Amino acid sequence: MKWNVPFCSVLIISLISLSGCDSSGKDGQKNTAVKDEVQQDKAEVLPYLNIQEQPAQIALPFCESKNCIDIDIQTVKTQDSWLNEWIAKNQATVIQNQIGLKQNMTLQQAVNAYVKKSDTWQNEFSANKPYALNMYTRVAYQRNQYLLLQLGVDTQQEDIKVKERYYFFVADRKNKKSVTLLESIKPEQQTALNTYIQTAYQKWLKEQKADIRKEAPAKLYWGQSDWFFDQEGLGLHFRTSEIVKDGTQLDIYLTKAQTQQVLKADVYQNMF
Repeated sequence: MKWNVPFCSVLIISLISLSGCDSSGKDGQKNTAVKDEVQQDKAEVLPYLNIQEQPAQIALPFCESKNCIDIDIQTVKTQDSWLNEWIAKNQATVIQNQIGLKQNMTLQQAVNAYVKKSDTWQNEFSANKPYALNMYTRVAYQRNQYLLLQLGVDTQQEDIKVKERYYFFVADRKNKKSVTLLESIKPEQQTALNTYIQTAYQKWLKEQKADIRKEAPAKLYWGQSDWFFDQEGLGLHFRTSEIVKDGTQLDIYLTKAQTQQVLKADVYQNMF
């Protein structure tokens, strides 16, 4: 198409004027967008952990005799105050688990309950030995805001000795909360995940003794089970006797492909 000169000149001048105004507006918007992005990035920066191993700060009762309760809790301290509190809360949960309690307790309150349970046992018969509990704490894995905490306990209670009983907890440091397996799974993939889990469970059942198989549930209930993750994928952990009395430990591992299939996209992206 041919433009006449007068119209073209006016058009060019008008476009230059408009271009100048638009450029200023776009630059301002761009600067604002960049500024907002930088502020958002700063807001999402998580504290550097700088993990330090140390004994937990707990108070134990004064004991003059040689027959004293033995409690040793090795913990980790980080630069993230929320994470420190979260770790202590889970330590309290694990200690309560050893004596059949499930209450909202601080670490010190859980220790006090454990001591009380030991005292009750000792008072039943003079030859009864006090309880013993050793706990070790480890940040097993972390990526972005997700962190895996592993707690291990050795106990001696009422002549029953337990070694290396492990517990796993997953934290979302960005949102300051514990993360369950169920909330991390795509709703439409729960059936697929259940199939993977039940297949592994049936294989485990076949490896158990006949009397244990008879008492074990037909299907494995996993909604509130301990779970873990690493660079290979996610897994579920069931402790000795947790599924059925005298049943062995069961760990179920999902492949990387299965993990990507069942996890919500945003969780998978930040966890793996």
